[in-house]
Amino acid sequence: MPDLPTPRDDAEAALFTECWDAVLSYADLCTSGSTAAHQLAREAFALGIREARAAEDGARRGTGRRSPRLPRIPLLLTAVRTTAADWEAAGQGHKLDPELRLWLNSPHAARYTGPPPTRPIALRGLRDMQEPDAALLWLAEVEALPLRAVARRLGLDPAAAAEELNQVRGLFRDRCHRNHLDAPMGAECRSYIRLLDAVTRSPAAETPEDLSRHLATCQECAEAAACLRLHGGGLPAALAQGVIGWGGLAYLERRRRAAEVRLGAGRTDTPDPDAEAAREDAGRARVLRHGLLAAAVLVSLLALAASLIPFGSADDTAAAGVFGSADDTAAAGVPADTTPVAGPGPALTGPATDGPTAQDPTATRTPGWSTPATTTPSTAAAPGRPDPEPQGTSSPTAAGGTGDTVADPVCSARYHLVNQWPEGFQATVTVTTEDALDSWRVAWTFRDGQRVTQMWDAGFFQNGTRVTASAADYNRSVAAGGSFSFGFLASWQESNSEPYAFSLNGQPCAAS
Repeated sequence: MPDLPTPRDDAEAALFTECWDAVLSYADLCTSGSTAAHQLAREAFALGIREARAAEDGARRGTGRRSPRLPRIPLLLTAVRTTAADWEAAGQGHKLDPELRLWLNSPHAARYTGPPPTRPIALRGLRDMQEPDAALLWLAEVEALPLRAVARRLGLDPAAAAEELNQVRGLFRDRCHRNHLDAPMGAECRSYIRLLDAVTRSPAAETPEDLSRHLATCQECAEAAACLRLHGGGLPAALAQGVIGWGGLAYLERRRRAAEVRLGAGRTDTPDPDAEAAREDAGRARVLRHGLLAAAVLVSLLALAASLIPFGSADDTAAAGVFGSADDTAAAGVPADTTPVAGPGPALTGPATDGPTAQDPTATRTPGWSTPATTTPSTAAAPGRPDPEPQGTSSPTAAGGTGDTVADPVCSARYHLVNQWPEGFQATVTVTTEDALDSWRVAWTFRDGQRVTQMWDAGFFQNGTRVTASAADYNRSVAAGGSFSFGFLASWQESNSEPYAFSLNGQPCAAS
């Protein structure tokens, strides 16, 4: 154990041990080397423990109603962010990750410490819950611990833990909905409150086009949608992004990997009380990893806002996102010149330009946020399986492409450039199909090397200039003669021509 505050008792000592790994993992993402990571983690840990003790002492003395606070691990992680901001203000920013420094000096960072009504919905919702409920939600969803381990840690009945977790998810949704209602908002946002609530409750509900457009331009409503939609696996990312801020997705990926190694390694040299839980829950951890980037609304919307900040290079604009880091989009680890000090394996790298493998979660692949709840079916088409139509295959009817003649396309694709700014743009794709579909996969080719950074209403995978968008779980079925749409954010450099060679499930589509 590093030089940390002296534990008051055995229970607190155990909590220190449990929390230190998480704190060091996030500190490692925030710094430029392992030495700085340990220093940041120690200072943040001491700060977080002092805050927790002060709140507990005040409650014992009866000096007033105990103010709501985060459970211990997210409290310590926010202390890492606060300590990093203090370093930047004190002239020690050279110890921090350069992209974190950009984020700390942007308006995004101020939202996490500003007036409560302006803070992210997930942060406010978790803080408003009873601490044991919030701890259960965080440990199960973000730390990716099996329910048996969470129940033992929190003193719950393991047999009732699943039902308890479902109830806690509902409580979190209720708090987020209430905070959204109480937030200051314009007339347009308020007009969508009931519709947003209804759409996010049902896995089968379709997002109306006008609401989808609104979510693409309204940060607060986008955050609310990410937190209100509990189905499909997007909740962990919504929590991590909304509570931690910068590096939330990269932290989530690290914890997911650590959980898989811890629970699935099958150690034989040391008795493991979670061995049975490991065998049963390893599959759950893998499925959740595939849903890691599914908190679509929050990420994609705020990525647009971050792209508009004049940080400088194309890499900054393309990778910054709301939380300012390419690590967020690719769930990457620490910079290339360092070695992780808290992860179970080597540092993750940036987005892959070639197709990902089953063991490479860092490839450019993100489930769509309109239903952050994209599940394995919606992401299975992307990992490691680019569209079966080879790159460069095109037809004269496919959005401006040239090539072999294809008669009577059974679909049409319409590409619409919604907005463009230096080094970034937003676009939508609308596809009309003659045949009924029970799933879909739309592919196209960029002419100028554009790179998709976020996508909503679909998952995506990019291999070179070829992009494949796959259906989310809620919009997989399309009636004959029906249409479906999805949108995305992308980066561009010298030119931004329209893409070509659109196809639906491997069949060419005509331009419309």
